[in-house]
Amino acid sequence: LTAGNRIGRPLISAPATKDDIREEPPEIPSGGNDTNDGGTKDESKDDESQEETERLYIVCSGNGVNLRTGAGSGYKAAGTAQKDESYAVLAKLNGWYCIYYRGKQLYISAAYAKEFRLKKSENAAIEAVLEAGYALIGTPYVFGAVRLHDGKGNFYKNFTTNAFDCSSLTQYAFYKGAKKLLGTTTRIQVKEGKAVKRSELQRGDCIYFTNASRYYNTGVERVGHVAIYLGDDYILHTSSDYARIEKLTAARKKYYIEARRFV
Repeated sequence: LTAGNRIGRPLISAPATKDDIREEPPEIPSGGNDTNDGGTKDESKDDESQEETERLYIVCSGNGVNLRTGAGSGYKAAGTAQKDESYAVLAKLNGWYCIYYRGKQLYISAAYAKEFRLKKSENAAIEAVLEAGYALIGTPYVFGAVRLHDGKGNFYKNFTTNAFDCSSLTQYAFYKGAKKLLGTTTRIQVKEGKAVKRSELQRGDCIYFTNASRYYNTGVERVGHVAIYLGDDYILHTSSDYARIEKLTAARKKYYIEARRFV
């Protein structure tokens, strides 16, 4: 969350007043996806035993690949995927993968996708948190985006799922998936939950990093970014452009501060 990553002015809400708060958070829409009425086979059920222990993902192999509203090239394009971007797979249908993109379920041709798998957590709540995060992939990054709640479960009326920064994404995913209340910023969240040794990182842990603008600060003021760990060095986070799944870079690893466990 550096100044160079800002888009627009900070939007973090001031302390909530009664008029600013809702009793319940909004739902991410299920999306405008079309279904294929031709009785296509759900290939994701071909290996149920593997699905029980591993989560399927794909990485895009081309630039500007259309994401369509149904499993076929005749469906409307409702987004694009770029090379090396990764997505969690919801289903495989006759050469197409169903994925989340900005809260919608869209489809990408298998001709432009390569599969990889990560071991699932045995804790269903962690997987639910991650599923909430996957639904946000592609959602634009906005520095200081309005939080879901004030850290105590008081929900802001002007919250939207159309924009997130790193800590608002983790706050939303952990409430949506596990009803866990996280603070409003990285520097609050890093003092919550349970500290985890780097050597003991598990899927679903939150990793807190410094960045170039905070590198020489001390104490909690060094903290400037957070990501959710998926395993095998993959993370789910948002930083400067939009929410994504990606491998930890060497630079990001050097900025590592600590990890926390909330579920």
